Amino acid sequence: MSNEFTHLNNSGEANMVDVTGRETTVREAHASARVNLSPKVVTMLRDSSTPKGDVLSTARIAGIMAAKKTSELIPLCHPIAINKIALELSITGTGVEIKSQVITSDRTGVEMEALTAVSVAGLTIIDMIKAIDPSAQINAIQVDSKSGGKNGDWVRE
Repeated sequence: MSNEFTHLNNSGEANMVDVTGRETTVREAHASARVNLSPKVVTMLRDSSTPKGDVLSTARIAGIMAAKKTSELIPLCHPIAINKIALELSITGTGVEIKSQVITSDRTGVEMEALTAVSVAGLTIIDMIKAIDPSAQINAIQVDSKSGGKNGDWVRE
């Protein structure tokens, strides 16, 4: 296996990393995304007057469900036991801020689960308001911090 990029085997083919020898530790990741929306939709979200119902609650549940399915969506992700998934969705003047927190006690991190949660929550918002605001967009999907594992802690500056 290549030491530079562990998802490649000796032939250079994509391969799932063997985490058998890694220590089981508590690992946590935080991710965020923004959904930019028209002023009309922001007002409708604040007034709870969107035609398809409670957009933020639906997006929160979709994000939680998606995080649990990450290994089925991303080919080289390991299926792991997730101990906690939390999503916070906040209406701003320009749209919705989405933040996720994912925690596990396992041999590999949960960055992809945290990213999947905010991504699918954002997609759900778009799905529920697209008839009103076809120009809505998801931006700034990113890992904000991670902790645990052999690489230790990392925080976005």
